[in-house]
Amino acid sequence: MKNTKVPDPGVVHPVAGYDREIYVKPTITSPNIIVGEFTYIADSDFESHVTHHYEWLGDRLIIGKFCQIAAGTEFVMNGANHQMNAVSTFPFYTLEGWNMTPPEHADLPIKGDTVIGNDVWIGQNAVILPGVKIGDGAIIGANSVVGHDISPYTIAAGNPARVIRKRFDEELTDLLLRFRWWDKSIEEIDRLIPLLTCSDLEKVKKELKARL
Repeated sequence: MKNTKVPDPGVVHPVAGYDREIYVKPTITSPNIIVGEFTYIADSDFESHVTHHYEWLGDRLIIGKFCQIAAGTEFVMNGANHQMNAVSTFPFYTLEGWNMTPPEHADLPIKGDTVIGNDVWIGQNAVILPGVKIGDGAIIGANSVVGHDISPYTIAAGNPARVIRKRFDEELTDLLLRFRWWDKSIEEIDRLIPLLTCSDLEKVKKELKARL
């Protein structure tokens, strides 16, 4: 291990002397936010980036391991959505003094859990809308607004976010999804770094095939 130190997913600040980058998992307080080990954000507070997340709705934000979340990213949860199947969209029930009980879940445009895969890179100031599923290895461009699912190992950008291209061909994508390097032990991942950072993709394919 580097400088005899072992990577520790339980620390908050993985860069010594720098508090504007944190591992997210050890900071979570909400039971409806689930984050994998070694996922980090370029900020000192993750949960402030999760908005309109009300416990009574029950929706969850689920993020995998080794994700890289840039500053300014916002995860907009289902509580941001207003009732749309009635005459008014005004949320009387959320404001003091108005005689309205919360609408039934069936009357709200609830889109389910927001799920981010493993090794996903989300660029600065991106907005992830409710119920979106982003696959393993995807890249989301800066300032993107993601309202639809993004496939694994796909680059998407824009407002609304659109697929720019696939990162790899189908063979390498399939190998990576089967190999699931992020689920290996810390020691094994450390040994895999030369493979994970290799730009010779044909060599990567060959080695992955040998390991599966």
